[in-house]
Amino acid sequence: MKQALIFWFTGLSGSGKTTVATGVKPLLETDGYSVLVLDGDTVRAQLHSRLGFTEQDIKENNALIADLCRTYRDDYDVILVAIISPYASTRKQARNSLGKGFYEIYFSADLETLIKRDVKGLYSRAERNEIPNLIGYSPGTVYEEPRIPDFTVDSVKISSEISINGLYKFITEQLSGYDGK
Repeated sequence: MKQALIFWFTGLSGSGKTTVATGVKPLLETDGYSVLVLDGDTVRAQLHSRLGFTEQDIKENNALIADLCRTYRDDYDVILVAIISPYASTRKQARNSLGKGFYEIYFSADLETLIKRDVKGLYSRAERNEIPNLIGYSPGTVYEEPRIPDFTVDSVKISSEISINGLYKFITEQLSGYDGK
């Protein structure tokens, strides 16, 4: 029975997590791997819409996503989790609860670049006080950068295409040495 490898993406909004996940997925599928993408926005809208963006709600959402990984782990070869996951404690908890085959992928991007990109319009909305608690931007909402991630995607200096190919290579290296148990 297979046990999926889990690649837990973390980074601020707009850092490229979903873009890279959706770019890596078809590459892995072409190689014959079954892949599930758990996108934070989609999961929250479909399954966790009752949760807000308080620290407690974010931590609960991350724990529930780790539970989803456990639920689907036997059905896939790879699970890509594209969420902000701002707290080191919840990432550590996910790693501990999911165990072997868990990889933390850090999407590094400075706030200035993300504000310029503002792909979802969140930073401009936060600037107008329409979003009072945008992670890593609004006062009192922290993003704790990983100290020692398993892989880093520098989405400021490296294009999406190169990031996709680099992460694809990293994932296939992990798959080649994984016995699924």
